[in-house]
Amino acid sequence: MESFDTLADEVGALESRVADAIFDTVRAQLRAQGADEAKELERRLAKVRRSLQKAEMLLRGASDD
Repeated sequence: MESFDTLADEVGALESRVADAIFDTVRAQLRAQGADEAKELERRLAKVRRSLQKAEMLLRGASDD
């Protein structure tokens, strides 16, 4: 069984990948001004990123128990 810290590390790495995707989306949006689809994707990715950050914190907190 994996430790909570190991899982938290994996979630943190995934959050970093999502952050990179957000950056790429914003950059593409700036190139194609008025790209509504890019804005919506950016919002969804930001929501995913926040959820992953919460999950990582919860897993790290669980390892203290």
